[in-house]
Amino acid sequence: MTKKFLVTIAALTLSLSACSGMTEREQRTVTGGAIGVAGGAAIGLIGGFNPWAGALIGGATGTAIGALTDIGKR
Repeated sequence: MTKKFLVTIAALTLSLSACSGMTEREQRTVTGGAIGVAGGAAIGLIGGFNPWAGALIGGATGTAIGALTDIGKR
């Protein structure tokens, strides 16, 4: 179960790595989501909780923070 889960997370992360044609906001959104999924899954595995739920919550949170954050050039 754990090995299959980690392979799935790695495949999803690699599939999201091609973001060269995106705007800065889109890149932050995708990156925030990917980091959130990985972090949430890791916390779920380490803490003994459901890693899928952790990945879902972390991904949603990371995506929202990435989309709402504005670090534009000033």
